This record gives sequence, structure tokens and C-alpha cells, in this order.
Amino acid sequence: MTTGTVLTILLNFRTPEMTLRAAEAALAEMAHLPGEVLIVDNNSGDGSYETILAGVEQRGWLAEGRLRVVASPVNGGFGAGMNIGLHARLSDGSVPDFFYLLNSDAFPDPGCIRTLRAFLSEHPGAGLAGSYVYGEDGAPHCTLFRFPTIASEFEGAARTGVISRLLAHAIVPMAIPTEAQQVDWTAGASLMIRREVIEAVGGFDETFFLYFEETELCHRAARAGWRTHYVPQSTIRHVGSASTGMKTWTRTPGFWLDSRLYYFTRVHGTAYALGATLARLAGGAVYGLRRLISNKPRADAPHFYSDLVRHHLKSLLQRPRRPRLARPFLPQTAPLSEDLE
Repeated sequence: MTTGTVLTILLNFRTPEMTLRAAEAALAEMAHLPGEVLIVDNNSGDGSYETILAGVEQRGWLAEGRLRVVASPVNGGFGAGMNIGLHARLSDGSVPDFFYLLNSDAFPDPGCIRTLRAFLSEHPGAGLAGSYVYGEDGAPHCTLFRFPTIASEFEGAARTGVISRLLAHAIVPMAIPTEAQQVDWTAGASLMIRREVIEAVGGFDETFFLYFEETELCHRAARAGWRTHYVPQSTIRHVGSASTGMKTWTRTPGFWLDSRLYYFTRVHGTAYALGATLARLAGGAVYGLRRLISNKPRADAPHFYSDLVRHHLKSLLQRPRRPRLARPFLPQTAPLSEDLE
């Protein structure tokens, strides 16, 4: 498997020039690896697809046969867009041995993709592997995590030293190690997945529009016996939030609240999800008291807790959302068209 094929999947949403930069970095990394790069435009609706197609043609990438560009007919979110690649085949009709997920605002360093492939090849029980991610300023980005729980919801909202020390085992972000280690889940900015994982558990749950989809996929994989690992020897530079605009949120969007609640409900059930929301509120009350006493700064978006309560109450009156797992691999005789049906 040390010579396994890799399909690098780049998902674009209204960042065509940055996507071309990421594709250039990915192609350089893939130059001596068997496989291809697939750019999926997630129905940007702003001319991104045409810009990318013109850009790759101008650079001669299509003629080299190592890159394809496809347009999704809808924007179903991150998971739905990535599923187009996760359930595609290579140009010769074969199914890739590994799928490498790459953000459009992420740029692999030399050896990034090869290192992830080698790690999964050398560790048969490892199904997913993620990279060390750093920003344009060189600062590390935390991309290795524990699964969210009721305890982590309380700890994260309370933001209080004594509580964090008591619940250290539940803190979602983990310390960045110098050597590879098993984690619960890692971010999809630079993530390699073994083909057998997709065959066993399917791709992303398309009920998620954005956020928590990697968390749930890693949880589903873990239940099926596949481990997730963080591999700091694989490094990548990441701009961060280029497509989502998270850094400029003035209010928590509904799709984040949807994803959070759906994750807890999907993984643990309705009662547990309610407990997680109550724990978040309790932790927020602790931090709110600290703000009154010691003039602590605001830590959540304006109206976050009122939005959280309204969202959860509204969800109780609605029909439960059902998982929407991806379709199986496309038939071998059907090539991936530029405009998907």
C-alpha cells in the first residue's frame, strides 16, 4: 500500500484565485505520487467555476491529465461538496486507495501529502490522518480534538481555571504534540482518509451544512473500529475561514446551531443533546458571573445564549432530522462529468 493512489479533493466556494493557488501547491505535492487532483466548485454562483476552469486551462493542467474540475449543481455544504470527490473514481476508472481533503485556503508544505499516505500505510488500523496546521504568521492552529460531551460544553462555556483543571479529560482542544498520536477527531483542512473507511461507513453526513461534519465522521469511523491520528510531521499553511467568514461573525449563524444540535442528537440521542445545551447554559452562567465580578471580556457572539435557547426549543417542535449519508462510488463505466447531475 506504500504506492497507493491518492485523490486530492479541493472544495471551492467563492475563492477561485485562492483555490488555484491551493491547486498549484497540491499538484506540486502530487508530482511524484500516483493519483489526481479534483477541484469541486460548490455551486458558488459567482463565476468561480468559470474562473477556475479558465485558470487551469491557461496553466495547462488539464492537458497533463492530473487535474479535473467539476461543478456541483447545489451548495449542500462542506460535507456534500466533499462527498462528490469521496465517491468519485480516478480517470482510469479505479477507486483511489486514499482520499486527501484540502481546504481551498490551505497550502501543503513539501512532503505533506506523502507523509500522511506513508503514515496510513504503515499503520493498518489508522483510518484517518491530519496535518500540523499553521497560519500565515507562522502561529500553530489547533486542529486536534476530543469529541464534544456534556462535560466539555460546561467547561468550554465556563472558561474558569478550577473547572478546566477538574474537567481536563473533557477539554475538546488538545495540546499540540511533536510526535504522531491518536486523537478523537481532526480538522478537514488537511485530512487523508483510507478508502476502506469510506467503504465501511460512507462519506460525510450531508445533514450537516457546515461545522461538526468532520467530528461526526471521525466518531462514526471510531465506532467501526478505525482510528484517527494527528501527524505533525505533515505540515500545511492555512489562511482560515476564507469561505465561511467565521472571523467576522457578529451573530452565531443558524447553520452552526443546527450542526451543533444535530451532532449531539445524532451521536448521543435527544436527551443527551438537551443535557449538552443545559450544560452550555450553566457554564455560560458561571462565566457571566465572573464578568460581573471581575470585568471579564465578552467571549461569545452577541445574543449567543438567547439564540441557543430559542434554537433548541424550536427544534423540539420539529420533526427530527435524519442522516443523509453519501451515495456509493460512481459506477466504473461512468466518468465524472464536469457538470454533475
